[in-house]
Amino acid sequence: MSLRSILGGSSRVRKPSNKSGAKHPSSSSSSPSSPWPASLPRRKPGIQRNKPSKGDEDDDLFDDKLDDYGLVRALATDMNLRDTSQALLYVCSHMFSPIPERAAGMNSTRIAEVLNYRKNLPPIVTISHIQTLLSSPSAVEREIAELARAGFIRKVVVPRRGDIGETMILASDFEKLLEDSTGVSKEAKDSLATFLKENPGVQAIEPNSLRASEIDQLIRVGFLTAHRNGEIHYGTTSNTTNLHSRPEDKLTLTSLENVSRQPTGTLGAVGGEGVIHELGGSRSLLSASRFDTNSTELKLAVPGNGPFLKLLSSALEHLVSLLGKSRYREAPEAVLRDWWDGGIAKEEARYAAKRSRGEFAGILPGQTKKWRQFYGLSFDWALQEAVGSGLVEVFETRSVGRGIRAL
Repeated sequence: MSLRSILGGSSRVRKPSNKSGAKHPSSSSSSPSSPWPASLPRRKPGIQRNKPSKGDEDDDLFDDKLDDYGLVRALATDMNLRDTSQALLYVCSHMFSPIPERAAGMNSTRIAEVLNYRKNLPPIVTISHIQTLLSSPSAVEREIAELARAGFIRKVVVPRRGDIGETMILASDFEKLLEDSTGVSKEAKDSLATFLKENPGVQAIEPNSLRASEIDQLIRVGFLTAHRNGEIHYGTTSNTTNLHSRPEDKLTLTSLENVSRQPTGTLGAVGGEGVIHELGGSRSLLSASRFDTNSTELKLAVPGNGPFLKLLSSALEHLVSLLGKSRYREAPEAVLRDWWDGGIAKEEARYAAKRSRGEFAGILPGQTKKWRQFYGLSFDWALQEAVGSGLVEVFETRSVGRGIRAL
């Protein structure tokens, strides 16, 4: 028997014929004149259609304005806060976020710098911050006045700084700062402490209340500021010049307004006698022999208030700039919190498996602006300061939690 008879006919494999006469889809690609890459869809490399890019994911959330169902009057989440003293302690203890135990992105030297910076900041709180935590700002104002008259707190006002310049500190903390200061003699410390106990609610001190040498020491260290003829002179550790003020508003010995009024060739035309101190030198601006009791007014100050106000100002500017990413300058609180933290939450969720194995993945906290510039400043703390300063407002959306809008 032949092989052809066994297979039932021809042993050749034949393709099925197309009776309708239509071309097979692969016929054009199999022809020598049309290579197979020509049949593939042509698309530019790196472009994915109908798929938003990573940078546009957040922008798609803000095509429309958020629903506004009323402003949030009090931002406190701790229901135990009932008075000003409790709120003051709460604000001081929740100013910074704890340093991450693992994968902080900072070496031991940087961690020591962060801890020392936090330690050197004075325990002061802005009055507007306290008002955002409690439901009645007017009641807070009355309670602060009562606590100041009773000598429980010290109210310190820095001129030309707006709401963030009105601060207060516990009297016990102020006395501890005075006791621990190294540039003041024991006699000067005792004189100032005695005067404050006898006059608990005062913010201004007459020059004849203390000796001239004691006043000079207290100004250089930063416990007093001298106001003379409309000019404000700070000590070496509490210079709080507003970086955003105009040159004519900076009324110091080296300001353009004062220098321009001085005759050519005089000492005042080059900044005055205290120009070295004004530019950061170590020489005392006011000596004991230069006090004029008729034109000089002394006001209470806190050493380290300058770095505190500098940190606060830059943090508020950064928070408002983050809201500028959206079209209507508003964002849900959860989204704004993630922006403030540098997108760490998304990175941790994306690389959770690698992080559990101790592998490097994503953005570390020490690489974000929150830790590089703000030393781990808490988002809730910065938000409360922004609301108290009138820069933003918080409202209910009933869909995505609370919303935050720049004013």
